[in-house]
Amino acid sequence: MSQSTSMKARLAQCKAELLRTVRNRRFVIFSFIMPVVFYFIFTNTVGDNVQVGNVDWKAYYLMSMTVYGVVGASLTSYAQRLSRERSQGWLSLLKITPLPSWSYVLSKVLSQAVINLAIIIVMFVVGGVFKDVNLSASTWIACGLFIFIGGFSFMGLGTLIGSIKNADFVQVLSMICYMGLSILGGLWFPTDTMSSTMKTIAHLTPTYRLGQGAWDAVAGVSINWTGVGILVAYVVVFLAISSYIMKKQEAV
Repeated sequence: MSQSTSMKARLAQCKAELLRTVRNRRFVIFSFIMPVVFYFIFTNTVGDNVQVGNVDWKAYYLMSMTVYGVVGASLTSYAQRLSRERSQGWLSLLKITPLPSWSYVLSKVLSQAVINLAIIIVMFVVGGVFKDVNLSASTWIACGLFIFIGGFSFMGLGTLIGSIKNADFVQVLSMICYMGLSILGGLWFPTDTMSSTMKTIAHLTPTYRLGQGAWDAVAGVSINWTGVGILVAYVVVFLAISSYIMKKQEAV
């Protein structure tokens, strides 16, 4: 296969992944509609003039719901697609095609990255246009970049969950992880409202650390490198465990 033909095949695979994802109603609901609905409900309930620290609630919660949408896309869609395709023998079928095995993973990651970027843009437009969230251009970019790059940690978790071949179990497990990590990580309500024990637990979650980068950027606080290190550690652990599981499965 020539280089140009191989590139076209990979692009076609990425395009197919994107189309399959956006046509999934569950994905659209959990990744786009729910974060927007929750954002309007909680900002209207609490009020636009309330502050969390030195940050307006509507700006703070916009970052929370943007992270919520990115996490949901990785766990309710990405993980379930991986599990379903593995259980159906999709990877075995790809081995007989001219495409290298890594192109399958690359297409998954790239398509998910595009989806995450779309979620970030949609949420930022909603907050800026409909709730008058007023941030500088540099702050918008900093928040978006941190959520986008940090979102790869949840692709790692999605890969780990997706390594399980029982698609029905993965659907339940991914929802438990999605909702549990969102609540524990302070995406639904600030960790300042939690008890000291719950706050300690929250600070260990990847959801909190992903949200923290955006919250700090809105507040004008410098980046917390401890939080970044924790996110990186999660990626390494998730990918190492999922790689081990997949190799064990292929060896059977």
